[in-house]
Amino acid sequence: MEIWILAALLGLGLAAATGLRTFLPLLMLSAAVHFGWFGIVLNESMQWIGSSAALIALAIATVVEVLADLVPLVDNAMSVIGTVTRPVAGTVAAWAAFADLDPAMAAIAGIVIGAPTALAVSTAQTGTRAVSTATTAGLGNPVLSVIDSVTSFVTSLISMVLPLLVIPLLALLTWFGFRGYRRLRSRRGAFTEPAA
Repeated sequence: MEIWILAALLGLGLAAATGLRTFLPLLMLSAAVHFGWFGIVLNESMQWIGSSAALIALAIATVVEVLADLVPLVDNAMSVIGTVTRPVAGTVAAWAAFADLDPAMAAIAGIVIGAPTALAVSTAQTGTRAVSTATTAGLGNPVLSVIDSVTSFVTSLISMVLPLLVIPLLALLTWFGFRGYRRLRSRRGAFTEPAA
């Protein structure tokens, strides 16, 4: 199979994962490169991701993001901020994945694949959080936060280990996400409808 297809799938999966957690997928990519796991090679312009400094910085940022997202109201603010930061992280992740492309072409591929994918996932997450906040007064948000962290981790891991499963995985996550969103919306409707 063409190497660029595997790179595109890796970039797509990591970008989707950044739509849920800005730093966790980048931390996992950094660790994989730093420790030589899964045979991942980065674009020459993105080699810094595997450095010790990047690994430490991403680890700290990941811990802060994951813990802050467990706090009601703070999680909503982070989702809004994520509308900007997550497409950037998705672009970086996808750009790094295109190891065999010229750095300029890899950057373009990263923007084309990474930014819209991360933005779409982040937008869906922000909408789900808003509905959860409205229906549960924010009490259900920590559960969603844990689900987001686990999903981001699993998506990143599958993207690095078995990139051919990225498309079916994203299709499955989209289906589950749509069903969950509809369930939350129906609960919201039940809470807002006047009693007969």
